[in-house]
Amino acid sequence: QVQLVESGGGLVQAGGSLRLSCAASGRTLSGYAMGWFRQAPGKEREFVAKITGSGGYRSYADSVKGRFTISRDNAKNTVYLQMNTLKPEDTAVYFCAANQGMQLSTTPDYWGQGTQVTVSS
Repeated sequence: QVQLVESGGGLVQAGGSLRLSCAASGRTLSGYAMGWFRQAPGKEREFVAKITGSGGYRSYADSVKGRFTISRDNAKNTVYLQMNTLKPEDTAVYFCAANQGMQLSTTPDYWGQGTQVTVSS
C-alpha cells in the first residue's frame, strides 16, 4: 500500500510560481510511475504531468507544457511539480497519483487527498 500526501498549494497572483510536493510512504517509489492531475470546480479531473520510476521520461498536458516541470527524488520518496507563469485557469485541486510499473495509468491505483491551488488575476 502506498500513501501519498501533497503539500505546497496556496494562493498566488497570475504570473507567479508554486512548487507542489508529494511525499510517499509505505513503499519505495523507484518502482512506481507517478504524476499529477487536477480538478477545477465543475470540471472533470484532468491529467497534468507524469514521470517514470527512474525519472527518465516525462510527459505533460498541452495546457501546462513549457510552464510546469515534474521531477522526483527517489531517495526522499517525493515527487514535485514546479509551476511557473501561473494563470487563473490553473486554479484547481491538484492530486498526486501513482501506480507500479513504467508508465502512469489513466486510472492510477493510489491517490493523495489533494492540495488547493488558486491563481488570482
